[in-house]
Amino acid sequence: MSDAPDPSDPADGPVAAGPGAAGRRPRTRLLLLLALAVLLADLASKLLVVATIGRGEDIRLLGGLLYLTHTRNTGAAFSFAEGFTVVFTLIAVAVAVVIVRTARRLFSVGWAVALGLVLGGAVGNLVDRVFREPGFLRGGVVDFISVLAPDGRVYPVFNVADSAIVCGGILGAVLAVRGVEFDGSRGSRGTHDGGPARR
Repeated sequence: MSDAPDPSDPADGPVAAGPGAAGRRPRTRLLLLLALAVLLADLASKLLVVATIGRGEDIRLLGGLLYLTHTRNTGAAFSFAEGFTVVFTLIAVAVAVVIVRTARRLFSVGWAVALGLVLGGAVGNLVDRVFREPGFLRGGVVDFISVLAPDGRVYPVFNVADSAIVCGGILGAVLAVRGVEFDGSRGSRGTHDGGPARR
């Protein structure tokens, strides 16, 4: 006699990953859809900037509160550690792989949002590093948002991917401090009644 198919074992992965995950599906789809939305927004905005704003030019918006410019960054987010393009490219690949592998045991909506933002941002900048000048794994990332002054004189120039990475990182830090686990349960830091709480 063959076993009946288990509805809790679809392509999304196994359902039971801990006390707080019983009977629920992983949030893989939410993570991937959010990552795709971030990636598309990042790529579209960069293509628009490259097509309409020359390097070194800037467009003043909101009375000087915001500037749109066109720079190339060979470092990490917000132009940090420029010149280490290959290193940050490999880090981005590693981050993307880890997040995708983690997605199958992810039951927390908060963590799905946080990691989806980071994944979309990491892949968005990775596309630039792979395909833009000066060459494979060494491409300059298109940055174009400058706050309060052009050319990042007040705050480093950034892009949509950078914003997503930072927002995802902040959300992940908040979830970690509150003790929210990947399976949606609450650890000892975030639980006051002794029982798991889903998030």
